[in-house]
Amino acid sequence: MSERQPHIPVMMNEVLDALQVRDGEVYVDGTFGAGGYTSAILNAAQCSVIAIDRDPTAIQAGQDIAEKFSPRLTLVQDQFGNVARHIDQTVDGFVLDIGVSSMQLDQAERGFSFMREGPLDMRMGGGESAADLISSIAEEDLANLIYKYGEDRQSRRIAKAIVAAREEADIKTTLQLAEIVEKAIPRKRGDKIHPATRTFQALRIAVNDELGELERALEASIHILKPGGRLVVVTFHSLEDRIVKNFLRDHSDRIEAKNKYAANDIAVTEPYELKYRKAVLASKEEAAINPRARSAKLRAAIRTEVAV
Repeated sequence: MSERQPHIPVMMNEVLDALQVRDGEVYVDGTFGAGGYTSAILNAAQCSVIAIDRDPTAIQAGQDIAEKFSPRLTLVQDQFGNVARHIDQTVDGFVLDIGVSSMQLDQAERGFSFMREGPLDMRMGGGESAADLISSIAEEDLANLIYKYGEDRQSRRIAKAIVAAREEADIKTTLQLAEIVEKAIPRKRGDKIHPATRTFQALRIAVNDELGELERALEASIHILKPGGRLVVVTFHSLEDRIVKNFLRDHSDRIEAKNKYAANDIAVTEPYELKYRKAVLASKEEAAINPRARSAKLRAAIRTEVAV
């Protein structure tokens, strides 16, 4: 088992600023992970948090945090797209930190990283593993998956190499797959990104239905947030950010007033008001300390009184 590294929450100050945490309010942390956001929220005010994670190891590891903040913290093992099942009244804030955590990457036995030998798993919960997926998927479907979720232009070459390799022997480990991809598209001099990076990303997203999960959570947010409630989402690559950006665009009023007074006469018709016009990025100081923050984007919105 590999040595565990501490997970550093990304854009913590910006998340707290967007949530505007207050005493007596109730918040949902849809991606509990190592408990960074949850702990910060509970430390910021005498509030309550319902924290969700599909990963049973995260829930188990979070018991100390739950005990520390008892009875203000409730831990729930489930997918965050099912958030509405665990809310019996509307809440004041809903925060999501999308993507795999460094805590999972550091566990070789979970099979998320090509930097460590481990079973080709990648599951955050139950279901089909990455090894199961690539053992039977058609070459064209695999190429499309790598292109769509990994945004890799070499997807056809990679898929062809994987299918050829699996005919010789089952692909069961992370390093096996990484070696196959690297042989298919050799690393060029000066490349900082490993050739297998996008393939691993694509398989992880597919195995865990991460984009579908995000879409379900965003739709659920409309129903679980009370008027004035805040939705805060931190993403780490363009696929996720595009979904959040389009969702907020489609569910917020876009008023193009000719003068500063005209907007006051226009009725609110959508369930969200954008808190920021554009995505908020991590500070240069944080990006220098925490590499994961370099690609992070935060988007936030405030629930209006419009019923849906």
